[in-house]
Parts: sequence; structure tokens; C-alpha cells
Amino acid sequence: MEVVRLILVFLHLLGMAVLVGTFLVQRRTAPEGPLNAGWLHASLLQLVTGLALVGVNEGLDNDLDHAKIGVKLVVLLVILGIVVWGRRREALAPWVAPALAGLAVLNTGVAAIWT
Repeated sequence: MEVVRLILVFLHLLGMAVLVGTFLVQRRTAPEGPLNAGWLHASLLQLVTGLALVGVNEGLDNDLDHAKIGVKLVVLLVILGIVVWGRRREALAPWVAPALAGLAVLNTGVAAIWT
């Protein structure tokens, strides 16, 4: 079970890296739109692996900070909401990509700093 947890942690971190990388791609290729599909794929990867990590950690009887998990889930749902909204538009407001990147960095900060 520990191997599964470590693989999920790796995939979760990979999803975070893809979110930040997609911001750089978005700024370089199409800052005004349309929104890159990488945002959707990476945020869904984060959601699936995050929920799976909670389940695996519960199964291993590891202590979990449910408030921290809740905050991270809310931030991710905001990211997903903006992504779904932005994918339906041809042109983006200039704040969309930086806001998504900021939320991804915020979620990473919550994960790393909240103890």
C-alpha cells in the first residue's frame, strides 16, 4: 500500500508541475486565449490523485489534517471552475492565466507550509 501512496504522491506533484508549466506555455503561445487544455488535464489529475491519497492514507491509518485537505480541495475546485469557464471562451481576460497560476502556487504553499 505504501508503494501506491508514493506513486500517488508522485502523480500529484506532477500535476502541480504541469499546472505551473501550463501557465508558462499559455503566456508564451496564447495569453489572450483560448485556454490551454493542460489546465484541465492537470487540475483533474490533481483532483483524482488528491482524493486517492486521502483514501489511501485513511486506509493506512495515517493522521490527516482534514481542514488542510478541505482548503486544498476548495482552491482546486476554484481552479477547475475557472478552467471550465475559460475553456468555453475564445478570448480570455488578462487576469485568467495569472490567477490560475497563483491559485496553483497557493495550493502548493498550503501543502508545503501548513503543518
